[in-house]
Amino acid sequence: MRLQALIFVLLISLFSGCRRSSEELPVRPPVTHPLTREFIGFGVITASFAHLLNEPDPAGLSLGHLRLGTVVRIVERRPFANRGTIESWVLVEGNYDEENISRGWLQENSLEIYDTESRARTASRSMSL
Repeated sequence: MRLQALIFVLLISLFSGCRRSSEELPVRPPVTHPLTREFIGFGVITASFAHLLNEPDPAGLSLGHLRLGTVVRIVERRPFANRGTIESWVLVEGNYDEENISRGWLQENSLEIYDTESRARTASRSMSL
């Protein structure tokens, strides 16, 4: 009798756990997934200034700098191992105000990333320049 009761409780638990909740929604990935390297988004420089480098390496050649609030187009993200830690770097491209720069690498921690240019521009305007 106890065995039958135990089997009955296990079957009820099994069937109730398999029922789909009405609150579940299917997961839909974004149209352009960040790992495709086609397009990451737009970034806003959050540091007073950020050095744009020729490669994703702190020892890279400086191409110039970008100031707080500058909006950049991010086209690639790449990890770099530096002294036992992994740093994330982003490749940006575009024409920037004071510098005649069209492409370079920034440490990801020097900017905030947004999925659209309008959101990045709104964030840039909200910063005190």
